[in-house]
Amino acid sequence: MPILPIYNCFHPILKKKTEAITQYDQELKDLVTNMFETMYFADGVGLAANQVGFSKSLFLVDVAQLNDERASHPPVAMINPKITSFSEEVITFEEGCLSIPSLHEDVIRPQEIEISYFDIDMKEHKVIANEFFARVIQHEYDHLNGTLFFEKISPFRRTLAKSKLMRIKKGEIIKNYDMILPNGALAPGRADED
Repeated sequence: MPILPIYNCFHPILKKKTEAITQYDQELKDLVTNMFETMYFADGVGLAANQVGFSKSLFLVDVAQLNDERASHPPVAMINPKITSFSEEVITFEEGCLSIPSLHEDVIRPQEIEISYFDIDMKEHKVIANEFFARVIQHEYDHLNGTLFFEKISPFRRTLAKSKLMRIKKGEIIKNYDMILPNGALAPGRADED
């Protein structure tokens, strides 16, 4: 299966709300398969469709590859997801993003959520997710709404990250996976230089 290039956080596709999926067909199944391969290749635990250039309401989560106590959930593709409730209790944890290479910041999020979604076979699910699983879901769900995790950090932390964000925008920080830059150019994967 092909490894897809990941879109840089400053590309316009990542700032638009994605569209609901209405056709459950082989093309969608192939996209999900390719997204899983891409996520694993890039060492991610979540990936949204718009991160690979498809403005569709779909994301993947696989926390099992962490091989620790947070790994109690099997890999899942969530189609047309909708978070229906958030806990009042919040938790702070460091996040990163495949579209924002080498930037990691603490983000405050609800500790528990309830989410409904469809799987690849059009079966509807409702899940209560907590802790790290809930965090990854919320991070990917934000992508579907055009929100990036660095927009949730304090103005002070954003100011401190400004230099690194500019390097990311220019394509100066690239990981081992190919990346589509904000201007649509392909930047081949390479070892990170920072």
